Amino acid sequence: MTEGLFILTVIFAAYVVYQVMNDKKAAASEAKPAPAPAPKPQPAAKQEAAPAAKPAPAPKPAAVAASVPPAPTPEAAPKAGLKNPATGEVTAAFTNYRFAKRWIKEALVSEGLLDKIYKNNELDADAEAKIKDAVAKLEAIPKYRA
Repeated sequence: MTEGLFILTVIFAAYVVYQVMNDKKAAASEAKPAPAPAPKPQPAAKQEAAPAAKPAPAPKPAAVAASVPPAPTPEAAPKAGLKNPATGEVTAAFTNYRFAKRWIKEALVSEGLLDKIYKNNELDADAEAKIKDAVAKLEAIPKYRA
């Protein structure tokens, strides 16, 4: 009985893998654009008039690329977040006081922006407003900028 269950499980797993692979192939073939139809040849009378009116040449890709300014490198862009001056750690998620790191809460108190470190059950609308103002001021202090 156990061997029969094992064989059925292996067959089912193989079927699932087969279906997943076919779905990926079908999605890949649908994602490819269809080739553009070839232009129809013009009658002889229209071909004689065509050399007189030549279409404007398309801009070269190099010219288009030269006109677009290069994107700033990630190293050149300033990092968003607060930097711990003691360890150099940069924290990007500090907007929610409940989940802020301990050193951010201690920095708010040590800089005199808050009177104490609030516990989660002490947070109310007034405390939240004070904390948001204090965090905004902390971001402005140069030693905490990332």
